[in-house]
Amino acid sequence: MKQAVISGTGLFTPAQSISNEELVECFNAYAEQFNTDNAAAIAEGTVTALEMSSVAFIEKASGIKSRYVMEKTGILDPARMVSRIPERADEELSLQAEICVAAARQALDRAGRVPADIDMVLVACSNMQRGYPAMAVEVQGALGIEGYGFDMNVACSSATFGIQQAVAAVQSGQARAVLVLNPEITSGHLNWRDRDSHFIFGDACTAMVIEAADTAKGSHRWEIVETKLKTSFSNNIRNNFGFLNRFDEAGIGQPDKLFRQQGRKVFKDVCPMAAEMIKNTITGAGLEVPQVSRYWLHQANLNMNLLISRMVLGRDAEPGEAPVILDTYANTSSAGSVIAFHKHSDDMAPGQLGVICSFGAGYSIGCVVVRRI
Repeated sequence: MKQAVISGTGLFTPAQSISNEELVECFNAYAEQFNTDNAAAIAEGTVTALEMSSVAFIEKASGIKSRYVMEKTGILDPARMVSRIPERADEELSLQAEICVAAARQALDRAGRVPADIDMVLVACSNMQRGYPAMAVEVQGALGIEGYGFDMNVACSSATFGIQQAVAAVQSGQARAVLVLNPEITSGHLNWRDRDSHFIFGDACTAMVIEAADTAKGSHRWEIVETKLKTSFSNNIRNNFGFLNRFDEAGIGQPDKLFRQQGRKVFKDVCPMAAEMIKNTITGAGLEVPQVSRYWLHQANLNMNLLISRMVLGRDAEPGEAPVILDTYANTSSAGSVIAFHKHSDDMAPGQLGVICSFGAGYSIGCVVVRRI
């Protein structure tokens, strides 16, 4: 079988960012108004008063200091708390496809490729803008790519699962090169009025070109040494929004139609699962943990990443060993580990090894061992 490589990566970062201070000011204004409007019911004990948020609470819980979003004024309006982005006509490029195209062009440039070199487009992310036509096919058309495209969703592990699909296509000869895209507009599924999660997510889009090693010509090539995927069903991270919601009008607009999680349970369950998966993937590649120089982990929570790297290494990670980007990007779902890879890999020398690892809803975990060429 052909050897597959990552030959280029790209990143779209929205122009607007929300600081913790801005977010807390908006949330607390909403909470104060809610408590005032429901004062009588709160006094009677039939409604629970909302607790205020704080910058200290957010940073201690997550390590997040700010997040990029597609549109911030609507989010920071206490009477609205959701972005204001007008719908586009069917004839216009959709919002999600637009950010895919931007990230894709950068990845193609870094790979030294043009759209005619790509045979397959895969859009893998937590939420698709619509059911059909597939976002990947729209991106394919916008870039002028022949071949085929399709969408897939494995929540926060969509990027690593997408890498595996691309590797399989290259190894089998079904595609010369694959464009894997992770357009995460997570601000759309976040409940900005939930104190426990209103700070978690941000928006971004990543792109990767994966192709056969014998034809790759870019200067950012990484051999894909090993991949390993795992899923295990859990309700601890869930979003019930879907096309069947209209069957029961009582559920429309309810909080369960947005992101929700049982954070402590997720932390307890996922950290040992992810650490074990990383070690198993390294072993499966015929390697040992000390041979790996860098870990590009899913960027959901700083405390999780610190614990996972400690469980893998048997010690605290050295600075730069497990790069963090969630302080400024927040949790960008499947894009997070690829953002970390995109921003913190060019300094590595030929022959050095690293692991891209994602974990999240499902539960789903994906690990990819790569070697710099």
